[in-house]
Amino acid sequence: MTSNELSAMPENIVTRTTVLNEGEAEQKRSEILQYFHKSFDLYESLFDCLANENAFTTKASPLRHPLIFYFGHTAVFYINKLNVAKLIDERVDPALESSLAIGVDEMSWDDLNDKNYPWPTSEQVKAYRDKTRTIIDRFIRTCDVQLPVGWDEPLWMIMMGIEHERIHLETSTVLIRELPLAMVKPHSLWSTICTTSNQAPENSLLPVAGGAISIGKSRQDPLYGWDVEYGTQTTEVADFKAGKFLVSNQEFFEFMQADGYATRRYWTDEGWGWISYRKATHPVFWVPDGESYQYRTMLEVIDMPWDWPVDVAYLEAKAFCNWKSEQTGLHIRMPTESEWHALRNIVDTDQPYWDSAPGNINLEYYASSCPVNRHQFPGGFHDIIGNVWQWSETPVDALEGFEVHPAYDDFSTPTFDGKHNIFKGGCWASTGNYAIKDARYAFRRHFYQHSGFRYIQADPLPETRMNVYEKDDMVAQYIEFHYGDSYFGVPNFPVSCIAEASRHLENRKTQRALDIGCATGRSSFELARHFDHVDALDFSARLIQAPTALQSSGIQRFALQDEGDLVTYKEVTLDELGYKEIKDKVSFMQGDACNLPDKFADYDMVFAGNLIDRLYDPSLFLEQIKARIRQGGLLVITSPYTWLEEFTEKEKWLGGFKAQTGENYSTLDGLRDALAPEFRQLGQETDVPFVIRETRRKYQHSLAQLTVWEKIQTL
Repeated sequence: MTSNELSAMPENIVTRTTVLNEGEAEQKRSEILQYFHKSFDLYESLFDCLANENAFTTKASPLRHPLIFYFGHTAVFYINKLNVAKLIDERVDPALESSLAIGVDEMSWDDLNDKNYPWPTSEQVKAYRDKTRTIIDRFIRTCDVQLPVGWDEPLWMIMMGIEHERIHLETSTVLIRELPLAMVKPHSLWSTICTTSNQAPENSLLPVAGGAISIGKSRQDPLYGWDVEYGTQTTEVADFKAGKFLVSNQEFFEFMQADGYATRRYWTDEGWGWISYRKATHPVFWVPDGESYQYRTMLEVIDMPWDWPVDVAYLEAKAFCNWKSEQTGLHIRMPTESEWHALRNIVDTDQPYWDSAPGNINLEYYASSCPVNRHQFPGGFHDIIGNVWQWSETPVDALEGFEVHPAYDDFSTPTFDGKHNIFKGGCWASTGNYAIKDARYAFRRHFYQHSGFRYIQADPLPETRMNVYEKDDMVAQYIEFHYGDSYFGVPNFPVSCIAEASRHLENRKTQRALDIGCATGRSSFELARHFDHVDALDFSARLIQAPTALQSSGIQRFALQDEGDLVTYKEVTLDELGYKEIKDKVSFMQGDACNLPDKFADYDMVFAGNLIDRLYDPSLFLEQIKARIRQGGLLVITSPYTWLEEFTEKEKWLGGFKAQTGENYSTLDGLRDALAPEFRQLGQETDVPFVIRETRRKYQHSLAQLTVWEKIQTL
């Protein structure tokens, strides 16, 4: 690797992700403490680029939250995840920890969310961040440290928070880049951009050797990783040719001069729909200037650097490749993930082990891209890593052996939908885990990051077939429980519960219902038979993916364990269930039943199915849910009353213990006391049986008690 380039960035901001399997325990504690504070400081410096308060609350992109969300989100993440992992029992601001917790994945361009949110001020968020910093500092200094730091160790959760913040360090630079110039200001660090540009070099195709390419890593890997990185996959890759350079602004301009943005045949159906929506005629960071263009960096507009890599979404890169194929008579496309790794294997170093970055990455050179011929690697290639991310043709999916981390079960699984493509190699702003070889990040194909592409000449790819069968055992069990077969003559539980609850709806309002703890959503769809709108919430993002898939595609496939590695493949459809006409009456969202945002209110019925004995604070839930039900509305609760300290501390059980008088105190007693005087019980409690299939020969047969409570009308 050759480069005459010296770093223009201040030396003190360059950090490397922490090696977790070497050294002494106290040394590792000190390293992670320093990594935490440097990351926290670096992240906050980014928001010093915003010129005024309006810049915090203005949407830089219609598909993303405003920057005030991201300013607070990374600190909220620490507190929420440490609480989920039961490593702390401390809250800073429950309201912020709800409103700034969820909503990070970019929205679909054809499914916009135009809701307005009551965002906090930057001063409020900064105060929250200061308090969080103190809590995390104390936690790092006092927690137990065991080496190696594996994903069951307390410091793994701190690394999760640090690497999560470094993800948003990069994504926030993109959003700042999309703000109007009047909303940003120069900064001693973030204004340090490359100042050289010349005529773009002519691209050419160079050979790359294929072979058996393996990706994925083991849990013994010394670096922090996200769940999607673990597992194994080996692919036989044929020899191919790849572009010597990333596609430059000049090379992409040739596509534009050929009327590429207006020529339908170059675009996929998805791509044509996207540019029709966006009315795009040029890359997003190009600024029209008469017959030519200027270029938007993070904080300024400069003369077009024609030899820098172009920043485009996958859909634009795909259209360029289709045009290039037509022009050259060759089959031109982007590499698959495995093909990119065949090229990446040329590089024999990785962050954090290099002395200096071999490419424009890890904030070691600039706060911008630089010329595509600046960093050369073996084989004559340039920018194998760094400068801009490189889109691939591969939709992200789990590797064999994939497991979710219990504290962050929705990091990657929501992207296993065939709509998120992997990009590789990192960009100038990629730091920490973002900059390592094994990083596997994926975004929607219309998404803008500091992302470009390298094209290759290779055989056409077969049609992509995603592994659409849900293979998570717990999720599959719930899908079967809600939508599958009945066992031992026991009727479907969610259907039976809503049928029983609906007997009390005569002469009542049926506008809005809430299904809290909806799991895989059968009760939500059943409620939609009776109500105009249903909000359906569950704490687990993994569970609500199933009903969301049913809504969007009309089908959900899953693999049900029989014995050992043997499974039965099943599927359910909206047509068979009879929900096609009512599916859009339900809104599925992730949420904490004990910390709901204020917008979830004014319900005619709230259904809490088998939820109460799985909450960390059931009394708090009951107290808060009272105000969210209209006068005359109903609260329906089912539960087998299986109290376990694994879920609920014993002192917070609603019942199932001896009262101070020495008498038995049941959960039903606890419900009556907790709901009085605002609610009265309607009718008698009802027992509803249910069966959960674990394997072909193992079942849970239980009995839930269903009670209906009416909010008493007041004058």
